[in-house]
Amino acid sequence: MKTENYMPECIAVLGSTGSVGTQSLDVARRHNINIDLLTADKNVRQMEAQAREFSPKFCVMADENAAKELKLALADTSIKVLSGESGICEAVSRSSAVTVVNSILGEAGLMPTLAVLDSKKRLALSNKESLVIAGDIVMGRAKETGAEIIPVDSEHSAIFQSLSTSDKREIKKIILTASGGPFFGRTAEELKRVTLADTLAHPTWKMGAKITVDSASLMNKGFEVIEACHLFGVSASQIEVTVHRESIIHSAVEYIDNAVIAQMSVPDMRLCVQYALTYPQRTESPLEELDLFSLGKLTFARPDMQTFPLLALAYKAISEGGAMPAVLNAANEIAVAAFLQEKISFCEIFDTVGETFEEMSYAKGYTLLSDIRDSDREARRIAQKKIK
Repeated sequence: MKTENYMPECIAVLGSTGSVGTQSLDVARRHNINIDLLTADKNVRQMEAQAREFSPKFCVMADENAAKELKLALADTSIKVLSGESGICEAVSRSSAVTVVNSILGEAGLMPTLAVLDSKKRLALSNKESLVIAGDIVMGRAKETGAEIIPVDSEHSAIFQSLSTSDKREIKKIILTASGGPFFGRTAEELKRVTLADTLAHPTWKMGAKITVDSASLMNKGFEVIEACHLFGVSASQIEVTVHRESIIHSAVEYIDNAVIAQMSVPDMRLCVQYALTYPQRTESPLEELDLFSLGKLTFARPDMQTFPLLALAYKAISEGGAMPAVLNAANEIAVAAFLQEKISFCEIFDTVGETFEEMSYAKGYTLLSDIRDSDREARRIAQKKIK
């Protein structure tokens, strides 16, 4: 069977000016895929350039002032410009795309995720926060509508590709790999002296600033543990995080017969995006081939969850359930934003998130979407008060 020309005719890219969003556009550009919806936060100049290249039906800016500016900039086109969360959800429902890439950053991606599922389109999910905040609700909605969720995160794409069974009883554990970030092997004392520039110097992946900080703190890996629990229907105790500095094995599945199946490739998010678009088929990609001879060896180590406590806190959050993962994410968004503005130190991210999490322990009993979103807002308020 020939698969090299299999591609969706039309897609939408939410968060198109971000790291995964721009790589999604690279895939679309390479394969001449039509795009009828683009969304971004505030970057009007970049969005205008994307709109003029791809000529979508809709462009949506999360920021209303940015939307007004974009509307003026695109006045000579037929592109409809909308704004805000409601505008994104409306455009998703009206889009003719068969697949929607959701690469919006943070909690802002949750309602668009639900809008994609309600429209019964395939969801190529890069916004892990949708599952961190409201995983049970998101997976339940997908089951109700029959919409597919194909993970785009490199680790979850690897797990998805390594699963050879639909029987969860055959899965012994998921091996979730982590690069370890720029501070692998550092002591707690050494972390007190790291700078913003040190933190943004990721050894392997090229990502946005927020995700790069989360990778350095291992919070990103904690979110991925929660995401994997929901995506693959396993318990947190079945997920083992392994530091793999080379970032060649992107994750693996161990079965009850002790066989381990892993997915390997050079680190490039375009492969993950393309596979989500073409699944269950594959097609040629721009990635270079994996040269095992030049690699020589692959290394593995256990994560230091005492020095990097947010990973352990993520395991606690998914264990307690309710709105606690949402609290964890909200507090972390506030703390990382403050760190990027150099208002707090790297280690104060741990303190801010941990203290907010403990203060809101009552939220473990919340399961309704409205209560979860209220907890998100309350966690942000509390976290912000802790920042001096």
